[in-house]
Amino acid sequence: MLQNRILAFLLLAFTQLLVEIPGTGAKVPALIVFGDSTVDSGNNNQISTVLKSNFQPYGRDFFDGKATGRFSNGRIAPDFISEGLGLKNAVPAYLDPSYDIKDFATGVCFASAGTGLDNATSDVLSVMPLWKEVEYYKEYQTKLRSYLGEEKANEVIRESLYLISIGTNDFLENYYLLPRKLRKYSVDEYQNFLIGLAGEFLTEIYRLGARKMSFSGLSPFGCLPLERTTQIFYGSKCIEEYNVAARDFNTKMADKVFKFNKELSGLQLVFSNPYDLVSDIIHRPEAFGFNNVRSACCGTGYYEMSYLCDKMNPFTCTDASTYVFWDSFHPTEKTNRIVASHVLKYDLARFQ
Repeated sequence: MLQNRILAFLLLAFTQLLVEIPGTGAKVPALIVFGDSTVDSGNNNQISTVLKSNFQPYGRDFFDGKATGRFSNGRIAPDFISEGLGLKNAVPAYLDPSYDIKDFATGVCFASAGTGLDNATSDVLSVMPLWKEVEYYKEYQTKLRSYLGEEKANEVIRESLYLISIGTNDFLENYYLLPRKLRKYSVDEYQNFLIGLAGEFLTEIYRLGARKMSFSGLSPFGCLPLERTTQIFYGSKCIEEYNVAARDFNTKMADKVFKFNKELSGLQLVFSNPYDLVSDIIHRPEAFGFNNVRSACCGTGYYEMSYLCDKMNPFTCTDASTYVFWDSFHPTEKTNRIVASHVLKYDLARFQ
């Protein structure tokens, strides 16, 4: 009788462990993603915007060569991070009708290409504003509670890792596109404005139960092929003014993260800063196995993105692994893998 009771207890404990992390052996039960095109796995496919990538040659190096709406020739950073955490090898987009809550229970992406912290940024190309991503996350929580039950769902919400990558579009699609005389803020003031919005967003998802978060800083966006094109008559140099703005934003955001960790009970917020690594890749591409950094693989490599980067373009390269950038704005799968590996090793080790 005692033996049977012990066996029943062990069976119950094992069952609870399986429910604790549905479908995985990972330390975190799910990866939940917010942000822009750097992390959008296909949500823009389902909204009315010209900013899409659900056609070839996008995705040509993805599983089965499928163009999913990821702005890459293959996988993006969250996919590699998810895999590195012991979860799935590709994070599905919340609006993709081919997935449901069973798939989303171990990872889901709410990001929208072209969006920013500033609502005005999302208006430029009619994409989802960040507040809408949060609304979908609330809807997701309701579905998760229905699927797993209140207690289990709350545990998944609390123990999941929240990955946030956003901010570049606020500068390149919004602030720097405006003539100087029409800009409401100085660069410093606009950075502070964005930091405030980031704080509001982080507070909101914390209030909704998130505790483990990683906020990604900005990369040297003055070195994107699209930006270098504007300097083509000056040797296609990086736009240092833009890179300074990125570095200063990162410094301020790192301070914000430090303060939040002190102020919000139970919060584990990491500031993941890719700036130095990406800068190193751009200035020493050969050290990482690349031989082309000034132009991108797709098209001529200087200005093509979204519909300008299509399978009819005769200039697209045959081997994206030798390029840092896939289109004029986004990195190749290889670059994404390198950055994700760095983030996993140096920023997210505590969550593994």
